[in-house]
Amino acid sequence: MLSEHKVKQEGERLLLGGSLTENDLVFSHPDGNLINPETLSQAWRRFARRSGFQGVRLHDARHTHASLLLKAGIHPKVVQERLGHASISTTLDLYSHVTPGLQEAAAQRFDESLNEHKPTTAEIEPEKIK
Repeated sequence: MLSEHKVKQEGERLLLGGSLTENDLVFSHPDGNLINPETLSQAWRRFARRSGFQGVRLHDARHTHASLLLKAGIHPKVVQERLGHASISTTLDLYSHVTPGLQEAAAQRFDESLNEHKPTTAEIEPEKIK
């Protein structure tokens, strides 16, 4: 949907004699100027109500997006970049509760890695067992 939206924005900007840059906003007027944030919030509330999510704020959707990515095992650095946090520590501080099993999973994967290369008793020379 965002890709289609960007193409539409580019078309509108070309009609106005400009083009998109990497710093252009996702939600803006066709000339690139900032939309009043309350306008976007009102549009979100209408969308949420029609979709059966009345009472869900736009910022709630942002948190849900981040939480679902982390629960799906997406690396926190990727989530940080998607959210636009300046530091990965911000992302981890805000969302560490979402992934309580990370330490256990890390320990399990480390153990599995060690056991993959662990020689069997038959492979060890008898004189080296002592």
